[in-house]
Order: sequence, then C-alpha cells, then structure tokens
Amino acid sequence: MVRSSDPKPKRLYQVWKGNNRFFCGGRLIFGPDIASLFLSTLLVAGPAVAFCIRMYMKIKDENTKHFGRSYSILILGAVLSALDLLFLFCTSGRDPGIVPRNSKPLESDEAFDETTPSMEWVSGRTPHFKLPRTKDVIVNGHSVKVKYCNTCFLYRPPRTSHCSRCNNCVQRFDHHCPWVGQCIGIRNYRFFFMFISTSTILCIYVFVFSWIIVHEKEIDNHSNIWKAMSHDILSIFLIVYCFIAVWFVGGLTIFHFYLICTNQTTYENFRYRYDKENPHNKGTAGNLGEIFFSKIPPSLNNFRSFVEESAHMVMGSVTPNFMERHISSKEKIDIEMGSGLAEDTGYTLPEILRNLDYDDLEDELKIKQEGNGIVRTEQSSASESEVRELMQSYTAGNETDTMEKIEDCCNSHPTTVSSLRV
Repeated sequence: MVRSSDPKPKRLYQVWKGNNRFFCGGRLIFGPDIASLFLSTLLVAGPAVAFCIRMYMKIKDENTKHFGRSYSILILGAVLSALDLLFLFCTSGRDPGIVPRNSKPLESDEAFDETTPSMEWVSGRTPHFKLPRTKDVIVNGHSVKVKYCNTCFLYRPPRTSHCSRCNNCVQRFDHHCPWVGQCIGIRNYRFFFMFISTSTILCIYVFVFSWIIVHEKEIDNHSNIWKAMSHDILSIFLIVYCFIAVWFVGGLTIFHFYLICTNQTTYENFRYRYDKENPHNKGTAGNLGEIFFSKIPPSLNNFRSFVEESAHMVMGSVTPNFMERHISSKEKIDIEMGSGLAEDTGYTLPEILRNLDYDDLEDELKIKQEGNGIVRTEQSSASESEVRELMQSYTAGNETDTMEKIEDCCNSHPTTVSSLRV
C-alpha cells in the first residue's frame, strides 16, 4: 500500500476502484467502454435527423399536399428521437445499482475448520483462513445460494453478480450492454427497456412513413415504384436501415418483455437458474408493476461524498482466483511483526525458531561440571519449555508477548542465539 501524496480531501469517485468513468464531479457515472455510447448515439440520431430533414424537404415542396399532416409527422418523429436519446443517456449515465465494496476481507469463525494454523506456521507459511464460497439465504420462502466475491470482499445479495468489465458487483445484474457502455441493473433496467422499445417504435415509424413518402412521389409523378425510388435515395436509405435495425432492437424488446413478465434477468435466463420455480416471480401483473411502477431504489454510493484520510490508501488490484486464498489484514500484521524481529539477518521469526540448534544446546549443557549437572538439566528443561511456549504464543497471534519472551530467551541463553544455523 502506498499512501496518496495529495493532501487535499478526495471524493469517493476519485478513489473508486472500479473501472467506471466519472463526469461532472461524480454526478454522471459511465462504464469503461464509453466510446460505444457515442456510436449508439450516432446510430440513433443520424437516421432520425435524416428523416426529419426529409420531412422538412417534403413540407417545402410546392407540390406537397396536407401540410398539417406532414408537420405532425415531423414533430412526432422529433419527439420519438429525443425520447430515445434521453432513455439512452439515462441508461448509460447513472449508477446501475453498484454494491459498495468492503475495504478488507471478511473474518469467519468457520475458518478454523481448515488446516491447523500452527502446522502451517511450522511449515513456514502464514495461516490462510478461507471463507465459505456460498451461503444459503431465504427469499420468499425459497432457499437461494449467494456467493462470496473475492474482489469486493462481500457476500453478494440475491440476484447480484460481479461485472468483469466494470469491476463492480451490481444489484439485479442483467448484463453488461456494450451498446450503452454500462451494466444493466436494478437502477437502470427500466430506462434500458424504454430505450430499446422506443428504438423499435422509431424504426417502425421511420420505415412506414418513408414508404408513404415514396408512394406519394410515385402518385404525384405518375410513375412506377422503381422510378420513384430512384429519385428519392434518402428515403430508400432510411427504409433499408430501419428494416435491418428493427430485427435487432425489436427482437431484443420482445425478449426483455418476456423476461419482465417472468421476473428473470438475462444472466439468470442464460444460466437456467429457475428451471423448477422462480422465487422472485410475482405473477405477470406484479412483475410488470415491479419494473415500471415501483420506486427506483436510491444509490448505495454517494460518489460525491468526501472520504476519510484512511480511505486514500492506493491498493493494488485484486484478481479473483478460485484456487487462491487472500491474506487478511491481521495476517499481514503478523508477517510484518515476524519480519521486524530479524532486521539484521533478514530471517523471519518462524525461520529463526526453526533454525535453533537444540542438539548443540544439549551437548553444551552436558559438558558442564558434574557438580552443577542438576542445575544445568533444570535450565535445559526450562529453555525448551520457553521455546515451546514461544511457538504457541506466536501461533495464537500474541505478538507483544512473543517479542518480550524472545528478548528474555536471548538474555538468559546467549549460547542459543549464537547457535542459529544461518
């Protein structure tokens, strides 16, 4: 860990460990692939503006009849386009439901069911306590498993999943949409559905009225349809474009309408999580009301709030690995305490205690004068008991007592220190 050198207080979005992009002082939050948002904006706004220009040209034409109807078509097309872009930015520029991450791993009483810590310590390793991968919670009378997130250091709430692109856990995670450059979750799913449904309506609207413009041109010029199409390239372009686009956005709208009616997410549907019974299903009417008429929950993060000085710690990114176990903050303290005991030699406390030459110690005591044999034997037994007590104290995590006992051991048995195998 490296402490930030900036003395100024920082806001949460400035030290956020996810891959999000923040604008307007943390008021707008986008995904990491924000460039795709500009592409989607161009794909929506380009044909919409072209259609409005075509309708305006039709209105200015002297041979045009029914000016009032043409104005209505132009205004309604502009309103649909504005709504489509509004829903797009509401989907992409807001918190989708990010779950705040913990600053350190959780502690668990179940960790002691793993390998004995003292055995790992003797082997030269720091104990690694592993939390259960899953836990069971009750949702509407049904048991649902929730997983532990190795990146956010928390048990994910039900229907929450971790997005690898944004590096966040998101409530009611549906999917990460590359077209809007943002995760789709509990706080922006409504706007996402409105965006794709409005896009479908806009495609059908432009497609139909572009055909009407071509047909009216055919009638006015007393020509066939092919000749009318050859004189109106812009309308033909809009017809072809909308015909292709409507299959994509229309199919997406139908699919998500089915998910809404069954109260599923895309993530859950692809993984077949509810083959038997969906504990979240409230019936078609209840599911529609939950998405469109319920209050959107507030964000769990205040990205504009100031964080404490201790939160300015710049930590390296943690890559989740199913086979690896993370070192807790307490274990790191234990390692640092053990390292500080051998600054001169470069050896850690476990290595020092393992390298004690007990054979030399016994030989040295045996060659002493016979008259003092009983005293020496008692001293030998005392020294060995001190070492065992020292090892047990270290294993139990009593660092302060351990350091004091090492000093007493070194002062009372200087030959023991000199017999280290280094």
